[in-house]
Amino acid sequence: MSDIKFIDDVEIEGKTILLRADFNVSMNPNYLTIADDARIRQVIPTINYLLKRNNKLILASHLGRPKGERVPKFSLQIVCNQLKEYLPEYNIILIDDFLTEPESTFKNQKADDIFVYENTRFYPGEKKNDPKFAKKMAVHADIFVNDAFGVSHRADASVVGVAHILPSYGGLLLKKETEMLSMVLKKPEKPFVAVIGGAKIETKIKVLDRMMELADSLIIGGALANTFLYAQGIDVGASLFEKDKTDLAQKLLFKAAQNNTTVILPSDCVVGNAQELEHGGMVCKVSEVPKDKQILDIGPETTARIGSIIAKAKTIVWNGPVGYFENIHYRQGTDFMYYAITNNDDAVSIVGGGDTLAAISKKEYLDKLTHISTGGGAMLEYIEKGTLPGIEALKK
Repeated sequence: MSDIKFIDDVEIEGKTILLRADFNVSMNPNYLTIADDARIRQVIPTINYLLKRNNKLILASHLGRPKGERVPKFSLQIVCNQLKEYLPEYNIILIDDFLTEPESTFKNQKADDIFVYENTRFYPGEKKNDPKFAKKMAVHADIFVNDAFGVSHRADASVVGVAHILPSYGGLLLKKETEMLSMVLKKPEKPFVAVIGGAKIETKIKVLDRMMELADSLIIGGALANTFLYAQGIDVGASLFEKDKTDLAQKLLFKAAQNNTTVILPSDCVVGNAQELEHGGMVCKVSEVPKDKQILDIGPETTARIGSIIAKAKTIVWNGPVGYFENIHYRQGTDFMYYAITNNDDAVSIVGGGDTLAAISKKEYLDKLTHISTGGGAMLEYIEKGTLPGIEALKK
């Protein structure tokens, strides 16, 4: 990362800064309140660092997937209200449309005004990385700072486009993310244990492939594990799995064997009906799943085996829940994973992914994790490639 400059490597004072943050927070179903504001909290150190040096800030972010249209429920007003709680001395002002906002608004920005551009994805030019759109976004600032690791795998105008127009630096969160993940990729202390869960092989294939080169033990959970079980000739009943990815799963298992990476798949499981909230499921061997039941969590025998592996680990990377955690009856495996990792005081632990963070957001002991990554897809892509488009754009 030596060819990137971060904001604490240089003197930035008295400038107007366009700061790309990741305020894509998880919302409650009614979209009237924020479910978890971790992504807002994690960028506050960068905001404070820049404000202390007499800089004026314009913040940019997306929220949700409005697909280039103005969708009221995805307005950043709710983020502005939350920012006010962390920055009470400042006026947090939403710029409804920076393309039509009078020039005088920006010229008259006061020291205690923080401007927030409305959702960047309200504009078709954002996802297209339209150079003209990027130029209009950058025109009111002297400097660009990227502190949005969670979207740095996207070549969007607000991430990549503006970085080519203005002098550009990485923020403190981006620095922390890249330092932590680089350490794991370059010099992981052994034994290195990776836990990869979730539903689809498609989104995890490259990281699974990479982990089979890096990790000593690879624990596979969630619906992802069902596809691997099926590839080994096990009937997984009515469980979610990807029949067309069987060959791929077999190839990955073969690669693991070649690299002496131990792959841990569930040996027992909890089966039931995901929509049934009144009653929990039943435990059975993975080879004895009833035809009409779904595998929805790992079983006690599997958790015992995983527990002893995690207890001995020196480096742990976890991305993706290992069961259908949204239903209280099927979250024991994911909860167990969390407590096993936080109980290991000797390991460097990195946890990331939207679903994983949702599963652990209300837990105690969060401070026992070495690093909670703000990126799901970004974390996976960084592990795979060692860089991201948003990071490359900062290289000068």
